[in-house]
Amino acid sequence: MILALAACATAPVQEMSDARQAIRSAEAVGALQRSPQILMEAQRLLQEAQTRLESGAYEAARQYALNARRQAIKAREMTIKNNSTIYPNTPP
Repeated sequence: MILALAACATAPVQEMSDARQAIRSAEAVGALQRSPQILMEAQRLLQEAQTRLESGAYEAARQYALNARRQAIKAREMTIKNNSTIYPNTPP
């Protein structure tokens, strides 16, 4: 029980890092051009996570960071899918 409480009370450093990395990965494959709405949503969620982190609301920050990562992955996957449709012989 104490361990569970301690986990909730810590800053979501790894989750924030994962979300930033996922956004950079999406940007690297061209998501800003091919999936801009999804990528911008990921960026918005990450910004909200940062705001929550700064206010000490760690669990909310963690959830926003996880959602940002999911959206960034979605943007990356959609971009790769769209690119393979446009350029069928290009490896992902």
